[in-house]
Amino acid sequence: MDLRIFTEPQQGATYDDLLAVARTSEELGFGAFFRSDHYLTMGGDGLPGPTDAWTTLAGLARDTSTIRLGTLMTSATFRHPGVLAIQVAQVDQMSNGRVELGLGAGWFEAEHAAYGIPFPDTRERFDRYEEQLAVVTGLWATPAGETFSHDGEHYQLTDSPALPKPVQDKVPVIVGGVGKKRTPALAARYADEFNLPFVDLDTTRAQFGRVSQACEAIGRDPETMTWSSALVVCCGADEAEVRRRAEAIGRQPDELRANGIAGTPDEVIERIGQFAEAGAQRIYLQVLDLADLDHLRLLADRVMAQV
Repeated sequence: MDLRIFTEPQQGATYDDLLAVARTSEELGFGAFFRSDHYLTMGGDGLPGPTDAWTTLAGLARDTSTIRLGTLMTSATFRHPGVLAIQVAQVDQMSNGRVELGLGAGWFEAEHAAYGIPFPDTRERFDRYEEQLAVVTGLWATPAGETFSHDGEHYQLTDSPALPKPVQDKVPVIVGGVGKKRTPALAARYADEFNLPFVDLDTTRAQFGRVSQACEAIGRDPETMTWSSALVVCCGADEAEVRRRAEAIGRQPDELRANGIAGTPDEVIERIGQFAEAGAQRIYLQVLDLADLDHLRLLADRVMAQV
């Protein structure tokens, strides 16, 4: 099981806060450091304010050396696909090939209103999202010396030089969500990894099954997909420490045990095993208290070593 660290900086974090988590995650051997792509807090004052996902990852590309870096999920409403392709390729160059792109349709209307970002209806957002996946992957896949064009409803590119190229032959693309039709189809066509955020075991099994069927429908082997889950983590050496960490993020231990990955190391290992049995090959451990680096150390020493 590949364990990755996932953060939500819009809840309140500076670049230095994120750098400390990323460097500690790297030192401890976690598979990757990921962050959300949001501009507005979802509770609390959010001080000192949001940080931009790809600006952050550009800094981390230079301030770390081995850990993989990415987003869950970059919103298709935030950036034009041609610009996004350039940004991600550049950060991939800056990191010497350590970047992954999680791309979603966007859902948080309040942050769009707060910062003047257009927020179309659901159908249009998914239409734009589908075109973004086609454009970004198309630009990267265009051989050097050739051009890329796209004549879509929402985006038109004419004779793009499709530069710069990422260092990686293919930047991994992550698609996720619980939609029953369009999401599985888009994942089958464009994704290297399919991710389910904050859902239970039954939903995990059912949605992984839909995506597998969508792969088979277009002649793709589902074994070529990486299957992942993202869940809040709250681990403590004993029950008192579990409770202290839960209280620090405004949650209750029992609720976290039911809806996330929580408890003592043995409980956390068991819970990870349940998601593995449901098909998950990778877990994004959502760490909400970014100042608690000892939490990462406990997870690395008592959990990661066992899974």
